[in-house]
Amino acid sequence: MFGEIQNLQGNQLDYSFHSGKEDSDVLVVIGHGVTGNKDRPFVKTLAEGLASAGIPTMRISFSGNGNSGGSFQDCTITKEISDLQSVLDVVSDGRRITYAGHSMGGAVGVLATSQDNRIDYLISLAGMVHTAKFAKVEFGDQVPDHGCMWEDEDCPLSSTYISDMNSIGSVLEKGAEIKIPWLLVHGTEDDVVPIEETHEIFEKGTGPRKKVVIEGADHVFSEEKASDNMVQAVVSWLKGQLQ
Repeated sequence: MFGEIQNLQGNQLDYSFHSGKEDSDVLVVIGHGVTGNKDRPFVKTLAEGLASAGIPTMRISFSGNGNSGGSFQDCTITKEISDLQSVLDVVSDGRRITYAGHSMGGAVGVLATSQDNRIDYLISLAGMVHTAKFAKVEFGDQVPDHGCMWEDEDCPLSSTYISDMNSIGSVLEKGAEIKIPWLLVHGTEDDVVPIEETHEIFEKGTGPRKKVVIEGADHVFSEEKASDNMVQAVVSWLKGQLQ
């Protein structure tokens, strides 16, 4: 529907579009977390659930991930913000845009929303808040440019990534500035991004926001019940906002 989308570096960005209502002026863009892509099961399930509710949805793979162009070693939050802005350059004209970001994609959403008024609604799914802490806890035992993420050789740990995570440090203060409607969803059994981070950024803010805690859900909502509850929470909230 939208043709080829490239980022500023000329990398082609892979995406899948779920049509929803043909006459809708709404579009949800879903962004994944670190080492993820647009074809993660819960991402597809969410997109299908939104489309079934009549809400057009696009799931994207950031550059260096999935079938998008670029190198994984260059993947950073900063570059993914730029990737998202390249997508918005193509899709935002005349549309009300919701960005839904998972994990590191949640941090992308907070920072992108704080600087881009084309995002009208924000959804964070197990959203990362303290980026430097995440990098230290998850990858502190690896040597950048020599080690890899979670023992996955397809996901080398780059000094570029570590430097960007440390430079950002945390998105907590930027989250406090967000004034658009914001839904935060997190599972109680998340062992990658602690649910306390969602509690913290939720309490910090003053804009219109809602928090949904899903009992028993892990970081990627892998259990069917957890996935269904996540989709239901997102669809219900967003339909309420759009009406």
